Amino acid sequence: MLRISELKLPLDHGPEALPAAIAARLGVGAGDVLRWEVWKRAHDARRKAAILKVYIVDVELADEAAVLARMAGDPHLRITPDTAYRPVARAPAGGGPRPVVIGAGPCGLFAGLILAEMGFAPIILDRGKAVRERTKDTWGLWRRGELDPESNVQFGEGGAGTFSDGKLYSQVKDPRHLGRKVLTEFVEAGAPAEILTEAHPHIGTFRLVTMVEAMRAKIEALGGEYRFGHQVTDVEIEAAPGGARRLVGLRLKDGAVIAADHVVLAVGHSSRDTFAMLHDRGVHIEAKPFSIGFRIEHPQSWIDKALFGPCAGHPDLGAASYSLSHHCANGRTVYSFCMCPGGTVVAATSEPGRVVTNGMSQYSRNERNANSGFVVGIDPADYGDDHPLAGIALQGALESAAFVAGGGGYHAPGQRVGDFLAGRASRDLGSVVPSYKPGVRPTDLAALMPDYVAAAMREALPVFGRKIPRYDDPDALLTGVETRTSSPIRITRGADFQSLNLAGLFPAGEGAGYAGGILSAAIDGIKVAEAVARAMVGEEA
Repeated sequence: MLRISELKLPLDHGPEALPAAIAARLGVGAGDVLRWEVWKRAHDARRKAAILKVYIVDVELADEAAVLARMAGDPHLRITPDTAYRPVARAPAGGGPRPVVIGAGPCGLFAGLILAEMGFAPIILDRGKAVRERTKDTWGLWRRGELDPESNVQFGEGGAGTFSDGKLYSQVKDPRHLGRKVLTEFVEAGAPAEILTEAHPHIGTFRLVTMVEAMRAKIEALGGEYRFGHQVTDVEIEAAPGGARRLVGLRLKDGAVIAADHVVLAVGHSSRDTFAMLHDRGVHIEAKPFSIGFRIEHPQSWIDKALFGPCAGHPDLGAASYSLSHHCANGRTVYSFCMCPGGTVVAATSEPGRVVTNGMSQYSRNERNANSGFVVGIDPADYGDDHPLAGIALQGALESAAFVAGGGGYHAPGQRVGDFLAGRASRDLGSVVPSYKPGVRPTDLAALMPDYVAAAMREALPVFGRKIPRYDDPDALLTGVETRTSSPIRITRGADFQSLNLAGLFPAGEGAGYAGGILSAAIDGIKVAEAVARAMVGEEA
């Protein structure tokens, strides 16, 4: 088959328009097109009065070689790549040691799935609860201000991605099309088939819950084993005569020890106690950049009108989303992060006495407000200490200050954009109704951030307002703090995906500093599972 990209048609085109456009683009008759299917579908809204649909289409022709030769210089025509996933190893007959996966978020989920599909019968440990019990605990924080430190937005089956917009796209390089494996598995688990063709697919929290359960059932049917409420608190290490160290076991919170010498560490970006334990055990960890800031909310209708103009509300477009970035005079970059159309701002803390915000959408994306992270990039030089975990300490300090500013009870501090720009505390909130629960207390958010962060944000807001009218509207709402944009550390690994100085430990996903978001974390989980499988059968990568 051949793949055609950048095939553009009017927003309201009829069903006959696409096959006609395919034949016209290739310069062939309709009868020469034996079969076609949409690979990806997007829209081009740069001209709001004439929004276009943009397709990537796979086509089977009667004479593909002739068309390829005739159109050899066309950058938008190529042979359709093979996207099928093929296992890299197979567990030896008769069983043997079982690999262990720590964490049941997107990375751990796909590491466990791939290992199970290759016959390695992984043990999957998670400190939290199964996804439905975890959902009840999370709603307990949102509705009643009651936090369970081991079962919340961050910890439990499905990971932090369960309570998010469920975005399933990424900018990571993926030459092996591992992302297709992820999307295909999600569809098999109950996701809508359209995620295979939409350029920016999403699922939403409620659908993710049932999908995670279905994937757990598949892993268990393949010989994998889940153990919830199993927090790893220490590692057993064996030192060789030459000084090399190898992981040989995991100690749990209840004192039990699991023998393990091939362990996928997929604990997510909020497992701060785990990071501290690994650092104490001499595992190589380094500080890395991340971002801090707030959530910003606008009525979704403002964003739809700004980006889609007269086409706002069109059923094929849905709720509009945006991505913004600005390089400031003080050298900082301000950007939107994890934009959630038609969603809510949610309480995302995992620690008592701290407030953290995040964004979440359901599949329908039909809530009143749009929200996004409004954040500033920082790096290890800003952390005030050269300790590898200094970024974590900074996160904690900001979150504790937010808890105090919110008045306790996990209420969040908030501020109108007009007041933030004017440098005054908000006494009340304006027309934009906050979606964050348990509630929002008006205050001065700038006081919670380093001066350079507030200065960069004040410069960026009017710039973003010129790109998206009303973005800097005085009644737009800021809610704080957004600190867990990504992991502030990297547990460094080598070409074999193992820790630089602890053989048998395979750092993976967002918590280890190798992913950012559901899709990239899942892809990294696949890669690390393959590395584990190769190591267990004695093959080189």
